[in-house]
Formats: sequence, structure tokens, C-alpha cells
Amino acid sequence: MRNKITIVGAGFVGATAAHWCASKELGDVVLMDIVEGMPQGKALDLLQAGPVEGYDLRIIGTNDYKDTANSNIVVITAGLPRKPGMTREDLVSVNAKIIRSVIENVVAYSPNAIFILVTNPLDTMTYLAYKVSGLPRERIIGQAGVLDSARMRAFISMELNVSVENIHAFVLGGHGDEMVPLARYSTVAGIPITELLPPERVEAIMDRTRKGGGEIVSLLKQGSAFFAPSSSTMQMVEAILKDRKMILPCSVYLEGEYGLNDICFGVPVKLGRNGVEQILQIELTEEEKAAMDKSAALIRSSMAALEI
Repeated sequence: MRNKITIVGAGFVGATAAHWCASKELGDVVLMDIVEGMPQGKALDLLQAGPVEGYDLRIIGTNDYKDTANSNIVVITAGLPRKPGMTREDLVSVNAKIIRSVIENVVAYSPNAIFILVTNPLDTMTYLAYKVSGLPRERIIGQAGVLDSARMRAFISMELNVSVENIHAFVLGGHGDEMVPLARYSTVAGIPITELLPPERVEAIMDRTRKGGGEIVSLLKQGSAFFAPSSSTMQMVEAILKDRKMILPCSVYLEGEYGLNDICFGVPVKLGRNGVEQILQIELTEEEKAAMDKSAALIRSSMAALEI
């Protein structure tokens, strides 16, 4: 029996996530949206690419949560995207209402699913989903660090003219302007980038990583990134469904890890069939700890606007 993956929100991120999902043959896809006709049309279009690309999957679009029943994984992309000049935190009030409604509906039909949040502000929406769902923290996961680390890897590749496959980057903390790229844990063929680049270039890469989403929003003028966010999400989905035990930075609910409590925050975790199977605690310098605390403070200011 094939896995069933529901994607709530059939906009650019959701539809592109469905495309990656189909191309990787991760399972049958349900594309859910409240806009009549849009998820159905995009799902049918994607289904018709199957004979060309060679995937045999059931792909449907729907406006009815009943069709999402018994999903293995639910990816939530629904929400208002950022516009030029907006921070992710500006989206709290409007997207909180959307996420609350989505969680209540999808949990009712798929109480055993693992949930991956993509909606911004990411850490705050993941926290809301955890609180509203009542599910174990291992099954509510925010996608942020994978994307932020991918952006950093791309920038390192551009700077050094080396393959992205040689590059590992580590970005922790909140998915916002105070995210914490860790240069000494970011490597090229095992060599820390701090040994390959002068400090000012390392700092420039970290700064561009922090502003990576905003850079794309400014260039597009309308909407926000969707290729890399959806691809990053599918890496998490694949790690879970294939039980890969993959170490990835994800936003999860913390209970004392890194000195933080009652917050969803980006930390390295092991992803497998059960969702978050382990939270890894790495040694941080005093400067890195201070950056993590500053990032957490920004998330808490966003959380203050929630009504739970």
C-alpha cells in the first residue's frame, strides 16, 4: 500500500511540493485548498505529466478535508505569503486563524499523521499547531532550517565554485532575520569554511543567508520563494517515509534543550519513520548561545500575538 501525502494549500509552494513529491514517487498525493477548482486543476495537470515522467501515483485535488483521511504525512503551506517590506512576524494574526482551522480539520481525519509546517512565521505557526493539535511533539515539525541551510550551501558554492554536494551548512534558531548560521559547523569536503574563506566573506555569506527569503521577495515583487522551500519540505517528507534517520535542522517544540522551554525552535534533529526521533544538542560558543537566545526572543515576541 502506497504512502498518502496531503498538502494543504495549493499555491506556489504547495503545488510545487506536490510536483517534487510525484517526481520522487513518495506516495499518493492529495492537494487540498479552499479555492474551488484550483487544487483539482493543478492535481489533474500534475497527474497528466505522469505518462511523460514515468510515475504511477494517485493525485487528486479537493476542497473537502474528508479526502485527506488516513494520510501518513500532512504538509501545511496554507497562508498569506510575504509581500515586499513585510517581515514573517507581520503575518501572525492572519495566518494563525488559517493554521488553527487547518489543524483542527486535518487532525480529525488523520490523527496518526506526521505534520510538517511551512507557513510563516514558521516557528510561531509550528508552536500553534503543536498546542492546537494536542499531538506528541515528535509529530509536529516546522520546515525552516533545511531551507536556510540550503540557501547557505548555495551561497558557499557560488563563492568557492565547488559542487553543492561537497557542502554542508548548519543554520539553527528561528526562521527569521535572527536565524543563526553556524560557520564553524559548515564545511566543504569536511573542511570548515572558516579555513577556506576570510572572515569578511564568511560574514557576508551568513548575512545573505539571514536575508535569503527577503531577497527573493524583493526581486519577485509579488509572492515569495517556492522552489527551494518546497524542495526542502520534500527532503523532510522523504527522510520520514523512507526512515532515513537523517540529521536535519528543524523547528520542534523544546522542553529544556538548548536551555529553552515552551517554544518551537530550529535545532538539529534525527528524522525517521516516527518523525522526530532525537534532538541533538551540540556544543555552542558563548557568542553562538547569545545569538540563539536573541533569535528565541524574536520568536517569543511573535508568539505573544497568539490566542491559544
